[in-house]
Amino acid sequence: METRAEGRLREASLRVTRPRVAVLEAVSDHPHADTESVIRHTRERLGEVSHQAVYDVLKALTAAGLVRRIQPTGSVARYEARVGDNHHHVVCRSCGAIADVDCAVGGAPCLHASQDHGFAIDEAEVVYWGTCPGCAVAGTAVAAVQPL
Repeated sequence: METRAEGRLREASLRVTRPRVAVLEAVSDHPHADTESVIRHTRERLGEVSHQAVYDVLKALTAAGLVRRIQPTGSVARYEARVGDNHHHVVCRSCGAIADVDCAVGGAPCLHASQDHGFAIDEAEVVYWGTCPGCAVAGTAVAAVQPL
């Protein structure tokens, strides 16, 4: 029986391989995972797999639109399998936790630029910054940078 990951790979016209299935499942099961976490979760599924193999698979999955690479300012790259819905993210300034935030108005591009400079805008990427509930309770909140 075909797994969801195998079906998604076939729909994207990608060859179904054990590393591709394992990486796609790792990203799907662990949203916003960094590369090292994806490697660890992939190894839990496959056993030994090289860093380079995982990097190559992440690149192929991203290029095929099956995975989205996000990199909030000051953070390492992270990956998610939630693609194509123009959602945004909220990031904790203290611990770096990331959560999804649905589009503010329901449809892409979600926001409208005050000046489009002739571009045909089809997406807006928004990152909300704050303190997650865990850091707020623990008192580890980082003070927001105040503009001059």
